Amino acid sequence: MKICIFGAGAVGGNAAARLIAAGDSEVSIVARGAHLAAIRDKGITLHSEGQTLGGKPFAATDDPATLPPQDLVVVTLKAHSLPAIAAPLKALLAPGAAALFFTNGVPWWWNHGIDEEGGSLPLLDPEGKLWRELGPESVLGGVVYSANAVTEPGLITHSAGNRWIIGEPTGDASPRADAAADVFRKAGLNGEVSTDIRKAMWEKLVLNIAANPLCALTRLPLGRWHEVPAIADLGVTLIRELLEVAKSLGWDLTHTVDPAASVPAKPGRPGGRPSMLQDAEAGRPMEVEAIVGQLQAFGRENGVATPAIDVVLPLLRALDASSREAMKI
Repeated sequence: MKICIFGAGAVGGNAAARLIAAGDSEVSIVARGAHLAAIRDKGITLHSEGQTLGGKPFAATDDPATLPPQDLVVVTLKAHSLPAIAAPLKALLAPGAAALFFTNGVPWWWNHGIDEEGGSLPLLDPEGKLWRELGPESVLGGVVYSANAVTEPGLITHSAGNRWIIGEPTGDASPRADAAADVFRKAGLNGEVSTDIRKAMWEKLVLNIAANPLCALTRLPLGRWHEVPAIADLGVTLIRELLEVAKSLGWDLTHTVDPAASVPAKPGRPGGRPSMLQDAEAGRPMEVEAIVGQLQAFGRENGVATPAIDVVLPLLRALDASSREAMKI
């Protein structure tokens, strides 16, 4: 199987290193900058649970047009980066192949299989490029639980989690979802198939809706939330609002999720640095709309009040705007 990891950063780099080490697939990588240069020179390396694995990919490039058609493209770019790759990604897919998106929050293809006439979500695909140029029928949805960091160019350090959930947006069982999960499992990535990938996304978003925005705004990692108890209280409120939004859309998690147990409120409780905090500290754009903005939009469409989200969201948008402006200087 020809597999391309499109955006082999922290999460994508983990998958790339394991797939290369397994040796069952022809693995190519799309990356950029110093990270790409290091991969071309020495390959990609993963440190995980005392193991070191990885190797050189079949190809490493910043131009996907130089690669042959792929049987599976694993996309691990941030949500705001996706519209720009719609056409190159479509050109990279072999006939019948899938683009497997492991992204945080609500995905751009949400309406596929639910409301085709609704098309793409404007906050996530403003000009409709992904829906029009790639097409939601090319998509496999993904949810990943895996904490990783790019320690240095070409080197990924994995610290926790190894669960990779894959599913068709339509909810159907399919050979391509089964094949993707199988190749992941053979590489030591715990791939599983879900026939309700949106439920898996809501469950992951429970962890993200409080941790990502509040860590970014306060600059406090999760392990320090106990120093300001009101931060955890606000996190609980955000999770409750998310659960009400999800319920209004047909996914009732209120009987299985305890908001108070989902935030790190006690001293000594493990807590890292969510991706939005890392992006804020580095002055990079953040996944504001996928994690927070679209929840507000869903709430307003369905008559669900989201007062805490309504306060947090404009603060995040302002922080994101200042980071983007600084990048232009």
